[in-house]
Amino acid sequence: MEPDIRYARNGDVAIAYQVVGSGERDLVFVPGFVSNLVYAWDSPYWREFYERLARSFRLILFDKRGTGLSDRGGPGWAALETRMEDMRVVLQAVGSERAVLLGSHEGGQMAALYAATYPEATEALVLFQCISRGEGSDKPYWQEARRTLRNWMTQELADQWLSEVCPTLLRSEADRVWFANWLRVGASPEIGYALNMTYADSDVSEVLPTIRVPTLVLVRGGLAKEQGAASSVESIPNARLVEIAGSDYWGIFLSPEIVDEVEAFVATLEAEVEPESVLATILFTDLVGSTAKAAELGDRRWRELLGEHHARTRRELLRHRGVELDTAGDGFFARFDGPARAIRCACAIRDSVAELGLELRAGVHTGECEVLDDKVTGIAVSIGARVAAEAAAGEVLVSQTVRDLVAGSGLSFDDRGLAELKGVPGDWRLFAVRSLAGAS
Repeated sequence: MEPDIRYARNGDVAIAYQVVGSGERDLVFVPGFVSNLVYAWDSPYWREFYERLARSFRLILFDKRGTGLSDRGGPGWAALETRMEDMRVVLQAVGSERAVLLGSHEGGQMAALYAATYPEATEALVLFQCISRGEGSDKPYWQEARRTLRNWMTQELADQWLSEVCPTLLRSEADRVWFANWLRVGASPEIGYALNMTYADSDVSEVLPTIRVPTLVLVRGGLAKEQGAASSVESIPNARLVEIAGSDYWGIFLSPEIVDEVEAFVATLEAEVEPESVLATILFTDLVGSTAKAAELGDRRWRELLGEHHARTRRELLRHRGVELDTAGDGFFARFDGPARAIRCACAIRDSVAELGLELRAGVHTGECEVLDDKVTGIAVSIGARVAAEAAAGEVLVSQTVRDLVAGSGLSFDDRGLAELKGVPGDWRLFAVRSLAGAS
């Protein structure tokens, strides 16, 4: 009998999940592209894969928002940050404080981001066929995909995809039909297209070097090697690479030894260590022309206006789950666990204080920070401050790392070109936030 299906809520969005087995360690499987918690159990491949994992772990399964049994939560496809938060509410719902993350294909990007952002909640990370950098949705292949997905998901198209990513399943009539139905019950045509476009534009290559949890990278020949899945092991500190026999790009369940490799890897884990660093998004804000404004108003009126500025800023930080780290004069330094929230918070603060006749500039950067007594330090903090210093009045500037992590969020940007950030080596490409439309 299949395990019962339950739902965890992230705001108004319900995320379907299951718990299988009762092992001492939790393992959450982050599926690649689409999934369906009901239909998977009708497949002998997925059933055997899940049951084998459940012998050693308390296995946590879920459908990403917009796929399978989970709510869609708005138009398009959610950004990595939002999907990461969906998984977090599932883990909270099942009482999981620390888990092994097994991310497959597209799901590997989100698993990697989670491991870097929440190392204290991640016991280990396993990536299968994870490509860290999409090739860009402006490429001819993806433009063709837009036309192709109007036929989602005909048997002809399913066969074409199998020929490219999983020829093993193409040999059987039953497997061919199952795969086409898997895609149909996994996502609607619009979600299927939006998911692929977001994946093409996502880039977590700057996140990988910040991962500090034990990591195993699994690669199975062919397309994965050509697209650089094995390169993840070169970017993640102390990661271990294992090549799995076979040439199918898709189908984690086609290699029984994968479960063996995961079990063997987890068995080598040492006792829990408190993380010394974490991936965080840094926001700096600063009022423009504050000295002249203070001289114009006088000390008393300026203090009152500054107090209202502080109150409005703190209200937006609370609403967007930002953590105030420091306040220096008329500027704020805050930390977020997701870049899209930091951007939306910066824009909300800017618009709110504009009602007071104040102009604000802001900078946002995501990077590895040292953690000490709930404070964060390091080069990422310096970069965030320098990005803010480059912003014009009323402008929210972000680094390219931030821009690459919010694909699918509905945010859009204007390229501000390369900048030299004082005290920071190299040139940095910066982007100005242009639009807040779409999903969070």
